[in-house]
Amino acid sequence: MKKLIILAVILGASVAITARAADAKDNWSTLCAKCHGEDGKGATKMGTRLGCKDFSDAKVQADIKDDAAFKALKEGLKSDDDKTLMKPMDTLSDDEIKALVAYVHTLKS
Repeated sequence: MKKLIILAVILGASVAITARAADAKDNWSTLCAKCHGEDGKGATKMGTRLGCKDFSDAKVQADIKDDAAFKALKEGLKSDDDKTLMKPMDTLSDDEIKALVAYVHTLKS
């Protein structure tokens, strides 16, 4: 019985992790890919105009700090002259934002 409970807990956790990863990818596709591209290279028309970084580049990835990325997603980004570069992800929970930050790290080539 004890082994069955442990197995159920492990299975439940793996399903939750898989669902979370799928949600992050869906959120990326829905909310981020227009500018950053599905591949994270930022080579879209909007991404080029806004100067999006290439998240597939190892050097760019090395500079990404999770807390700063979380804050950027939560609060949005503005240029030095106060123009909106990225709107806040106010439709996402904190856990969804954390999952999205983790997803960005998977884009590294």
